[in-house]
Amino acid sequence: MDFEGYFGAHIGKKVAVCGLGVSNIPLIRILRSRGIEVEARDRKTEDELGDTAVLLRGMGAKLICGDGYLNDIDADIIYRSPGMRHDLPQFERAVQNGAVLTSEMEAFFEVCPCTVIGVTGSDGKSTTSTVISRMLENAGYRTWLGGNIGMPLLDKVPEMEPDDYVVVELSSFQLMTMRKSPHISVITNVTPNHLDVHKDMDEYIEAKQRIFSFRTDGGRTVLNWDNQVTRNYALSAKGAIFFFSSRQTHEEICEAAGQLGITDFGRVSTVTLRNGVITVNKGVKHGPERVVDISDIKIPGMHNVENYMAAIAAVEGIVPCSTVVETARTFEGVEHRIEFVGEYDGVRYYNDSIASSPTRTIAGLRSFPQKVILIAGGYDKHLSYDPLAQVMPSHVKALVLMGATKGKIRASVEKLPECADIPICEANTLEEAVLSAKSMASAGDIVLFSPASASFDMFVNFEQRGRAFKDIVRKFAG
Repeated sequence: MDFEGYFGAHIGKKVAVCGLGVSNIPLIRILRSRGIEVEARDRKTEDELGDTAVLLRGMGAKLICGDGYLNDIDADIIYRSPGMRHDLPQFERAVQNGAVLTSEMEAFFEVCPCTVIGVTGSDGKSTTSTVISRMLENAGYRTWLGGNIGMPLLDKVPEMEPDDYVVVELSSFQLMTMRKSPHISVITNVTPNHLDVHKDMDEYIEAKQRIFSFRTDGGRTVLNWDNQVTRNYALSAKGAIFFFSSRQTHEEICEAAGQLGITDFGRVSTVTLRNGVITVNKGVKHGPERVVDISDIKIPGMHNVENYMAAIAAVEGIVPCSTVVETARTFEGVEHRIEFVGEYDGVRYYNDSIASSPTRTIAGLRSFPQKVILIAGGYDKHLSYDPLAQVMPSHVKALVLMGATKGKIRASVEKLPECADIPICEANTLEEAVLSAKSMASAGDIVLFSPASASFDMFVNFEQRGRAFKDIVRKFAG
């Protein structure tokens, strides 16, 4: 359905938009510009919403805020924000009364006129999405990057052309109710995450799988062979399958894929490493094609090599190898992802605020050739910190803990005898944590802010947290 047809069908109906985050404000603007009645509902009070409340009232939306904001929904169509579960009792009652429950991202997939490359996973979504976008742009394609990475796309649809490409980062929350899949689907990995919202790990795994489950035209699915969950997704994926692996060869993958139950090798390709070079193997009858030397990749860490491998699999046949190399040599990374803040008194400071899970922090620690002073802790997503503790003896010189998870992380570290020599201190604020790390550091050291936890105990989101860290470092360490 085209954009005007989709929203034209809303005229004369009552719409409730629940959750007034960044993606739903443009949606309300689209609805109100067509004279559609909109209830804008949010847990925050009007005072807490501040300028957003003023903006929405100026559009003519009816605000329902604060406690009970989801009560008595009387609407024909309900748009939920990604962070709100679709099976809340208030939504279920409204659906039983005839309402249609959807989301801004589902609407986008209904009306987008061009090829969509979707990226999900527990780690690496934003970097992989951005790398894909840069490769496409550098190859001369008009490209749109958005979704969970922070840029709403729905209101940009009237500007999009059929020959454009959209790269959309998709969270498990967005995918839970999706009924359409991108033309090209990328899953970087799946590890325990967001178990404070998902009922269990099985629900989380199923949500990620929806990125390719509804594709009817074959398309392409890119999967991490080194991750057991994503490897097994191949058994239900339609169309072409691209496995990427930093650990196994093309031949090893093909042999193991047969044991897994994959028999149609004509649709299986791989992206692997051969002597420090990322190579593509298209099907069983083609030899390896050199793409890029990993030494050309400017952003550090093997996890970023794997992000490039996923991106290369996504754009194979669309972007030439020369453009991949150009991108690798020039792309400096995404903010808050092992971002170099500065060097002060010989100590280098890095902002990895995106690391809201232990696996993200482990990847960050492995990006450095030396032990670091780690600042960690934040909101509790009900994840185990034992895996993080296990890598600390090899990667952490000293540990500064803060936030709601500081006690939980400390308990995981202190129960391992091999962590006994790691100094640990606790801080009540991020400022205290930075000052503690500074006092423990000497010239040549690295201070890494990689919380392994979400931000919501102290900050609105990981972006606000990362910028606060950078401001504090520049103020007190500079």
